[in-house]
Amino acid sequence: MSSVVLSGDKSGTVTVTVPSVAGTNTVTIPAVTGTVMVSGNMPTFSYYETTTATSLGNVSFTKITFDANEWDTTGGMVASSRFTPTIAGYYQISGGYNTGSTTGQFFVTIYKNGSSFKRGSMVAGGISGLNTSVSALVYCNGSTDYVELYGYQNSGSSVNTALGNSLTYFQGVLVRTA
Repeated sequence: MSSVVLSGDKSGTVTVTVPSVAGTNTVTIPAVTGTVMVSGNMPTFSYYETTTATSLGNVSFTKITFDANEWDTTGGMVASSRFTPTIAGYYQISGGYNTGSTTGQFFVTIYKNGSSFKRGSMVAGGISGLNTSVSALVYCNGSTDYVELYGYQNSGSSVNTALGNSLTYFQGVLVRTA
């Protein structure tokens, strides 16, 4: 019969030892306040456009809207296409969009609390079906901070983002609590 062994010392460290078939596995939990996360229960989400494309105005930043999710273990995404995490920490945020335009320059930007935070790769027109993306580590305080995706283009007229989970998407995962 297997057993779980808890042991600790005056430093506040508690060690949980769980036997396995091949030997012994040990997990050490530090004496910290807040939420203790382990691999397998980190909040994560993936949203995309499925029925309504975002019209990106010419020479302007436009918030990209999302109407479907592949998954959301966070409960942080709301109808406004804004991710507001409830756990303070460092989130890996990524996203991108595709458009059929063949002229102009295009990029996607992560906005934090309504301001530009990290800009992604810029692509130039000339290719049908071009795609731009961004990825960055973002600290969120778990209560008031939020992130959104904005697209920019200067093709000379408005263009629409492409629909589909591989074309216009917004994803995130908690990497580490604060």
